[in-house]
Order: sequence, then structure tokens, then C-alpha cells
Amino acid sequence: MLNKYPLWKNLLIVLALVFACIYAAPNLYPPDPAIQVTPARSGAEMSEATLDRVRDTLAEKNIEFFGEEINGSTALFRLTSSENQLKGKDAVQRVLGDEFIVALNLAPTTPDWLLAMGAGPMTLGLDLSGGVHFLMEVDMDDYLKGRMGNYREELRNRLREEDLKYRRIQLDGQTLVVSFVDGEVRSAGESFFSRNYPEFLQDEEDGEYADLRLTIKETQIKEFEDYAIKQNLTTLRNRVNELGVAEPLVQRQGRNRIVVELPGVQDTAEAKKILGKAANLEFRLEAEPGASRFLTEEYGFRNDEYRTARLQKKVITTGDSVTNAQPAFDENGFPQVNIDLDSKGGAMMTQVTRKAVGKRMAVLFVERKPKTTYEMVDGVEVPKTIQVVEKSIISLATIQSTLGNSFRITGLQSAEASELALLLRAGALAAPMYFVEERTVGPSLGKENIEQGVNSVILGLALVLLLMVVYYRVFGLVADVALMANIVILIALMSMIGATLTLPGIAGIVLTVGMAVDANVLIFSRIREELRAGRSPQQAIHEGYNRAFVTIFDANLTTLIVAVILFAVGTGPVKGFAVTLSFGIITSMFTAIVLTRAIINLIYGGRRIDTLSIGGRV
Repeated sequence: MLNKYPLWKNLLIVLALVFACIYAAPNLYPPDPAIQVTPARSGAEMSEATLDRVRDTLAEKNIEFFGEEINGSTALFRLTSSENQLKGKDAVQRVLGDEFIVALNLAPTTPDWLLAMGAGPMTLGLDLSGGVHFLMEVDMDDYLKGRMGNYREELRNRLREEDLKYRRIQLDGQTLVVSFVDGEVRSAGESFFSRNYPEFLQDEEDGEYADLRLTIKETQIKEFEDYAIKQNLTTLRNRVNELGVAEPLVQRQGRNRIVVELPGVQDTAEAKKILGKAANLEFRLEAEPGASRFLTEEYGFRNDEYRTARLQKKVITTGDSVTNAQPAFDENGFPQVNIDLDSKGGAMMTQVTRKAVGKRMAVLFVERKPKTTYEMVDGVEVPKTIQVVEKSIISLATIQSTLGNSFRITGLQSAEASELALLLRAGALAAPMYFVEERTVGPSLGKENIEQGVNSVILGLALVLLLMVVYYRVFGLVADVALMANIVILIALMSMIGATLTLPGIAGIVLTVGMAVDANVLIFSRIREELRAGRSPQQAIHEGYNRAFVTIFDANLTTLIVAVILFAVGTGPVKGFAVTLSFGIITSMFTAIVLTRAIINLIYGGRRIDTLSIGGRV
């Protein structure tokens, strides 16, 4: 029978529409503006005293809040107005100091029954929902100081290997001063440095010793800086990927700065903590009793401020040698981190632990982080950020057997294990960084953009709906129903896969509206032609859909190929447009062909008819 879908196909279409409505529904619940308070140190608890300080500060600043939520060590305060977010954040951060991270947040309002079904709102881009803009600066002075220190250690070993006797090697800024025993050895040293270290300029200096000044060239400094920036860019991108942020922007700005934009991010406190943490590991043996204090250092434990241990100054290897790190649990259910080292780090670990079975090895957590202080300038307190380096022991365990490329770190809390694995897996920063600027795109900008974008969609949709009804009558009304369903399905699909909607994405939705109608125009025009050719209404409907399908498929396929290419080679806004367009093509094919055919079949199918309400002169 012509133009009659079987029951199972109709039920399948209805089921698809129901699912689309469910997964598009969370977008009807806008999030509440909020501020989030999180301890700066992992594993720290949120005390009632801290909560009281936050409440008192907000009340003092006349900032209304509600829906106070405590989730583990994180506190969330929902505000009644988005205009008070920045004001509240600054006030609370000033009161709590560096012990806590206070960040802006968007608290979800999606009903629990939708969340239980896995439904959530669509992720909005930085230009719509707002987000965080970080400007980070690489501490090149500290990085170059570290590289020069590495050179000094390397030269000590190389000069001993070459049997070139020296008295000392001193570091003077970007210059190494090598003091040889006499002028003859210095001459041999000059020849050695010329062959092996062309990146240094040599300058003799006579005094108490036969000194040779090795000053690193500007071209080499520039290479070091480029390497540090590139490595930090890679590390930051890895960390952003670990955070699961959609369509982030991580790019270089100027000589030593990096811009990071995180659109649609919910937990800005966690993002700042992960991105800005210049953390690394050092593996050291515990010092023997009675060891010289010049060869040892004493450190406290990360989770026990009253406990300390004395470690050897010599470092076995560092986190730079880690190739993979995964959080896990041991046989007793305690958190641990499984570590894999590269060949160099594994060889050093094997060499040292082979002779240290039965002794204890410490894992030292090295963290460089900003600390805010206030100083008086012209009678006004001005915040000043300084960088501090903190080292603490996170694990001190007995070496049971020789360690190689793979081993595990124990003695951690669950949150610490996950954070440590993330930082090591994403890679260490080549050079320390600090936040120069933290800027949040305000809700007013996002609200204005959303309103303008939605208005453009509504206006274009209204004009198309009106034109279709006037020109194609009942068939036009069916196309209008399919068009509305197309938008719902598109929003549901983007929400389900976590795609990010940006302003260019809204433009893609507007284009999708036009493309969906274009398919129906082709079908309806084909039906009119079949009617003019003398076919019956039922045959005209059947032939109109079948013969127009090839044309519609070809047109949409070529557009889809272009959208895929745009996504592959584009960045940021271009990708947002390509994603929306790609999904729009798929959903419009379903609604314009399958859904309209199902509705037309219900209206005209399975019975004898003489005319079709499709407009035109047939």
C-alpha cells in the first residue's frame, strides 16, 4: 500500500522525538550565578569556621545568597544576582587569603530526574556563557638560572673526564666562571669549550686564579626561551584536555606569555589550581643516621605537619622522566599512583635502588605557587604576588627490591592520587609560570549575545514558517512541524555529546533552518510536477519523495564534507560553526524526509484521495 509506514517505524520516530525532548529539556533551566570556595591544598577540609567567615563577608557586603552547598572540601554559594559575582569573589578572597581559592561558578539547576537520565544542558562557549581568561607569564629568569645550574653540574663532570684540573666553577648570572689551576690548563680548557660548547662566549680573566668566563650567547638564550614556551604550551594543552574543557584556547602571546581561555567551564577553581601548578617530583633516598648536614636536607610530610624526615640532597630522578601515571588502589583498597619512567630515568632508578634494598626512598612533591601579600603604597594597600617554592614528602617507603621503569607511589589520599597522576601525565612545566591576569567574561556579555542570537533564530524561523504555510498549505504546515522538531533534535544531540555552542554555532543553526526547508521545497515541488504529469495524489507523493531523495542526499553530502574539512583545519569559532552545521545536516535529513513523510502518510496515506493541499496550480 502506497504511503503507509508500518507501526514499528512510526513508533521508532515517536521514540526518537520523545528522547529528543527529554535531552533538550535541560537547556530550559539556566544556571545560577555562584561563588565557589576550595582549599588551595589538596586533601584539606572545609571547616565550619571558614564557612562562617564567608557568610559574614557576603552579609557585610550586602550580597544576597541562597542554596549553600557543601560537597567534600568544596563550598558553593548561589547568588541572587550575577552582578554581585565579581564583588563577592574579591571580598571573600581577600578575607580567606591564599589558603583558599575563590572562583566564579555557574551552579546547575537541572532537575534531578533529568540528571538521573544522563541529560544535561548544552555547553556554551566563552562568548555566550562566559568563562575564564587567564594570562600567564613564564618566569624566564628562574628558568635560565636553572639551565645555567645544569651547565655547571655538567661541566664539573666533563672537566673531570677530560682531566682538566680546575679549582671551582661559579655562577654569575648568565656567566660561568671556571677557575683553572694554571694558564696552561686554561688554554686546553678554551680549546675544549670551543669544540663542545659553541653556545658560550669565552673571555680570559687573570687574577688569583687562571679564570675563564663563559657567557651564554643571546641566540642560545632565545632558543631556551622558545623551548620553554613551546613545552609549557604543550603541557597546558594536555592539562586542559585532562580537565575536559570544550574548545579551549591556549596560545602564545609575546615573548614570554601564554593566553588560556576556558569556555563554559564550571569549576574555575580546579582549573586554576591545575593550570597554574608548577609541580614536580623528586625521588631521593633517606639520609643515613649521622650523615653530614651539608649532604642532607630535612623536609616535612605533606599530610602530617608534625612529622619530618632527613633526605639526601642527591636526586635519583625527577618527574620529568615520568612517561605515564595512573591513579589506582592497592590490594587493601588504599590509593596509589602507578608510575612509568623513560629509559634514562629507569636506568638511574635501577642503578641506585640495586644498592639500596632495605633502605627507604622518599617521593618529594615540589610545588611552586603564587602567594599574595599586601604592601602600603601612598597610604593604600596594594596586593603583590610573589612566587614561593614548597617541598614536602608525600611518600617514604622501604625499597623491597630493585626498582626499574615501573613502580608505584603509596601513602596518598584519593584526591591527591588523582591530582598527582593528572599533573605527571600531562607533563611538567619546563619553566615556572604565574598568573598575570585572571579575567572572567561577565554574564551580561553572554546574556546579550544569547538574546541577539536567539532573536535572529526566532525571526528567521518565523519568516520561514509563515512562508511555507502560505505557499504550500497543509504540506507547508507539516514542514513547519518538522522544522521545529529539527531544532529540538539538534539541541538534544549537541547536549548529549557535550558539544559547545558559540555565536558561530548559532549561525550554523540559522543555516540549518534554511537547509531543512530547502529539502522540503525540493520534495514538494517534485510532488507538484508529478501531479501536473497526471499521476494520482498517492503516486505523486510516493514519487516526489523517492525522486527528490537523491538530489537532497547529494546536496547535503557535499555540505557535510565541507563542514568536516572546516572542523579539521579550523580553530575556535570555525570549529563551533562546523560542529553545529554537521549535526544540523544529519538532523535535517531525518526531519525533512522521514518525519514529514510519516506525518503526510498519517494525513493522506492508506486511502483514496482526489486532491492535495499543496498550493500552486496543478
